[in-house]
Amino acid sequence: MQPSCDIARLIEIVEALRQPETGCPWDKEQTLETIVPYTIEEAYEAADAIARGDMADLKDELGDLLLQVVFHSRIAEEQAYFDFGSVVEAITQKMIRRHPHVFAKAQDLTPEERKALWSAIKAEEKTAKDEARRGRSGANFLPGGRTEGGLLDDIPVTLPGLTRAVKLQAKAATVGFDWNDARLVLDKIREETGEIAAALEAGDQQALEEEIGDLFFALANLARHLQTDPEAAIRRANLKFERRFRFIENELARQDKTAAAAGLEEMEVLWTLAKRREEPSRAEPKLRVKPAKWE
Repeated sequence: MQPSCDIARLIEIVEALRQPETGCPWDKEQTLETIVPYTIEEAYEAADAIARGDMADLKDELGDLLLQVVFHSRIAEEQAYFDFGSVVEAITQKMIRRHPHVFAKAQDLTPEERKALWSAIKAEEKTAKDEARRGRSGANFLPGGRTEGGLLDDIPVTLPGLTRAVKLQAKAATVGFDWNDARLVLDKIREETGEIAAALEAGDQQALEEEIGDLFFALANLARHLQTDPEAAIRRANLKFERRFRFIENELARQDKTAAAAGLEEMEVLWTLAKRREEPSRAEPKLRVKPAKWE
């Protein structure tokens, strides 16, 4: 089988991998549930390639992510749920429906009117989805004890913690439940750090975990108010720490030393040097929260 730029070839490849008699043993035994971790991992790897500005890597990672969509669709087709064509049709319908100012007779709307129309369309979609879910399950309850009909129902519990925190806060903000000034969020962060200090002093491990969670939630709220993606921010912070610590290791290696053998004071000196070397690159573009219409 030859490679091709036609999506049909990728669908054929996945179908061949899943063939009961001639397919790949690993691919044949996968289910929708078992490949979920790989789907999440591929999405993160694509985001990482973007953060690094590696377009060749991004091309490969987007291919891996596309494979996950085709793979999920193939398994669903085998179980008579839907196929890849249905997935494409559903997303094209959604994009056309959500953009009447592009594809229908609403080109003359003001930005405020477009925003209001967008919200109305999403509300209609949510109502239809809730009704369809009730029709399938015959129940009004969602996993985790949640009840249908609430404002926060459509925010998946499986999202990364900081991402889900931002979405919860943004949804609550649509009905006015929000801070009106980022400086008030800073006050909340200071309050949470004080509560962590109190729990630490008391030696209360359960309270510490709860207060640290509250601190993360407040930090996500601050990031949202400042139009910064907290997941992207922590990824960049991780990369920065890794880069600087590797600098320390490399400098010590030149002296025939290891980090384990060096003292903290010596490593702190090298850490400061690593920071100074990076100062000219501080004007990097900020990673923003994706536009609301993609939520």
